[in-house]
Amino acid sequence: MKKETIRKFRKIFEAQREKVLFNDRVIREDFAVSADDRYDEIDLATTDIEQSMRMRLRNRETLYIKKIDEALRRIEDGTFGECEDCGEDIEIRRLEARPTATLCVFCKEEQERKEILTALGREHKSLGATFSRKFA
Repeated sequence: MKKETIRKFRKIFEAQREKVLFNDRVIREDFAVSADDRYDEIDLATTDIEQSMRMRLRNRETLYIKKIDEALRRIEDGTFGECEDCGEDIEIRRLEARPTATLCVFCKEEQERKEILTALGREHKSLGATFSRKFA
């Protein structure tokens, strides 16, 4: 992959990382729950739902930050844009659509076909490979 293209993706990842970190600060500051917000059962339920949504957002953003960090590591290693399964180059169009992609289109489609055919269905990526395989 050309150095110019790699620089472009590095800038994209760094900008996305800054955006996610900024959003995290906003979520923490703007949605802080005070004791005054818990007047009755309805307020309590609403606050619980909002906190649940914030937790889900933070978890998703944490996972995305990990993907960004892994992509930046691959850039440093010189393996960015290579498919983790077959070692072929990932098409630039795929990387532009999904910069954190680690599989080429063929390998990703194959992975999705296998997920559909397994008894467990799609394994939860947030649980990690060790935990998912343990119960397979």
